[in-house]
Amino acid sequence: MTGSTKKSLLRVLAGETLETPPVWMMRQAGRYLPEYRELRATAGGFLDLCYNPEFATEVTMQPIRRYGFDAAILFADILLLPQALGMDLWFETGEGPRLNPVTCTEDLKKLKSKEEIHEVLGPVYETVKRLSGELPKETTLIGFAGAPWTVATYMVAGRGTPDQAPAREWMYRDPAGFGQLIDLVTESTIEYLAKQVEAGAEVIKLFDSWSGALGGSCFEEYALKPAIRIATELKSRFPGLPIIGFPRGAGGGYIKFADAGVFDGVAIDTSVPADWARDVLQPKVAVQGNLDPMLLITGGASLERETKRLVEILGKGPYIFNLGHGITPQGDPANVEKMLRYIRG
Repeated sequence: MTGSTKKSLLRVLAGETLETPPVWMMRQAGRYLPEYRELRATAGGFLDLCYNPEFATEVTMQPIRRYGFDAAILFADILLLPQALGMDLWFETGEGPRLNPVTCTEDLKKLKSKEEIHEVLGPVYETVKRLSGELPKETTLIGFAGAPWTVATYMVAGRGTPDQAPAREWMYRDPAGFGQLIDLVTESTIEYLAKQVEAGAEVIKLFDSWSGALGGSCFEEYALKPAIRIATELKSRFPGLPIIGFPRGAGGGYIKFADAGVFDGVAIDTSVPADWARDVLQPKVAVQGNLDPMLLITGGASLERETKRLVEILGKGPYIFNLGHGITPQGDPANVEKMLRYIRG
């Protein structure tokens, strides 16, 4: 991926500073869009959308048609991988995902191997292939997966939890057994993402939504090391592949991702000061982030001020404009349009 490519997102991830930063949004395909809600109503459940390449392609394309974002991110879910490993996955209305939990080493014997995941995930690869052919030539296609720690927290608890206590309890009680789970998810994630790249994904993003629950040596062992292992292996198979890490809530741990030498970009959450990211992270990697999604609900002068402030502070280096977390269902599509006008002028 050289700096001569015309795609703005790839140019920034190669280290270029652009006059107007490329922009996309986490969860840009989703419930804040009326066209998404309409399709969701006809498709059935959320998983029916994820596993139907026609529907998943359409959902991914909707925000590109509406806004002309510089990147499209595959419409899928981080918990498709545990399902492919043999876990039951379902969604409770208003409460989110549910899994039948794995809580000890004995439970790991019930899971499938990394070689067996592709049978379930085949429709996802087909979606990537279709998107690769349908997206505008200037739009970058991002593939993604959940990072091993975050995926493991759901596998152990069987649901999202406020403090990831079930996974942390197993981690401290039985480091060797928990390490087996992390290894399985890490190796399976490598194979999953490799198939996405083979199908046409041009950038990979690794979402570690709950890395902030880990402190000290645990952050290095369960957030940093698996992420580096995934990125290193993918780059060995696909030289030049750009990879974005997102260790949400990592605080000072962001420096370790920037120093790792295998991430081309680091996405920052809303807690990270933009001037700190400029001074500490941006000399080493492209920075992506970190507008508060709340501003796309409220709009007004605050949206304009904060959008322009981020571009002013971070736009003098390699920068991708994004949110500090995904846009919420309450986000106003009109405010997204305003945000884009403030960025693009």
